[in-house]
Amino acid sequence: MLKYTDEHEWLRLEGDVATVGITDHAAEQLGDLVFVELPKVGATLTKGAAAAVVESVKAASDVYAPVDGEVTEVNEAAVSSPESVGTDPQGTGWLYRVRLSDPSQLDGLMDEAAYRAFLG
Repeated sequence: MLKYTDEHEWLRLEGDVATVGITDHAAEQLGDLVFVELPKVGATLTKGAAAAVVESVKAASDVYAPVDGEVTEVNEAAVSSPESVGTDPQGTGWLYRVRLSDPSQLDGLMDEAAYRAFLG
């Protein structure tokens, strides 16, 4: 199941763990990424709070946690090769994985059709 936020993050649910990244739209808006900062494994995230940072030649942007939970894994390749986040944000450029503490928070997120409509 793939869900989207109005802050241009996506999450893919596998059991009670979600993989999180930025959307293609966000990557296009940012341009060439030069720096990625990820949360630490074991960190507790709060929905809506800054969880990561992506920086491009244009701007630095916070990546907000789409759900509450505990970080179970981070994509070290995104840190060493930030360009992967910009070129394949919904594939090899994922950012982190989080174990959901409240799966009902997924109900407030958009599916792909709703996200496309949101983009206009």
